[in-house]
Amino acid sequence: MSVLQLCAGGPRSACVALCCSLMLAFPVLVTAEEDRNCMKSAPLVFGILPFISAEQLVLRFTPLVNYLSDNLQVPVRLETAPDFVEFARRTHEESHYDILFTAPHFFIRANQKAGYRLVASVDSPEMWALIVVPKQSEIQSLEDLKGRRLATVPPLGLATLLVRKTLFEAGIDPDVDLDMVITPTHDASLLSSYHGVTDASALMQPPNAAASKKVRDSMRIIARTESTPHIPISVAPWLSEACAAEVTELLLSMGSTPEGEAVLQHNRFTGYRPGDPLVYESLNDLLSR
Repeated sequence: MSVLQLCAGGPRSACVALCCSLMLAFPVLVTAEEDRNCMKSAPLVFGILPFISAEQLVLRFTPLVNYLSDNLQVPVRLETAPDFVEFARRTHEESHYDILFTAPHFFIRANQKAGYRLVASVDSPEMWALIVVPKQSEIQSLEDLKGRRLATVPPLGLATLLVRKTLFEAGIDPDVDLDMVITPTHDASLLSSYHGVTDASALMQPPNAAASKKVRDSMRIIARTESTPHIPISVAPWLSEACAAEVTELLLSMGSTPEGEAVLQHNRFTGYRPGDPLVYESLNDLLSR
């Protein structure tokens, strides 16, 4: 029955009231429809920590960004920063990234300082840092690193924090007993000792696994640090719960579609699992160092 039919023959006041109610309800319905997706926040900026070179980031993560864009039906833009410090500043101070793909310990600070909320984690074994040397090197142990040059990522990098802790626990002061050479990314750290610029390299696993087979086969692992939870994906506090839920559902269901499975294989991930913030709280102790 139409509004006109309902109003026909009825009191004028009742008809006006009915029409006003329907007019008020209509915007609510539209808003609810819009709130079911990420359209109101488009375009979305997918921020990725610069743990490898910008070129490698683009090659590795463009398929994931395109997958999210196609399925969310909104533009998603891939962005990083020149270094770890600037990435953290843009995260905490500029409200720059809508979706955050960052190191586990960086997520802790993004949550505490900027309100980012966890939506998923990479469903793979935990990560750890490695110290590697060229196969022909005479370095066999951590003790042999004394007086040597060890390439690593910037001081805020998870690999550096883990390696420093491991060295201290082995009775080695990284600020006194050896020369820690800062490189911008994990691949730069690895290539530093590969080319003989430094004596050893520290980097995270699995970034080490992403290096070329030629480089990997020419290196030897001398130490492995303690492990940490794998990469978290979080969303900014200004994204609606509905948008966050949509992003979460897409990530968790990627392995169930041929397109999603292809993206996972490209990233060398087995998939994504629901994020548990408590898992990452163990990193507070590492950050306090």
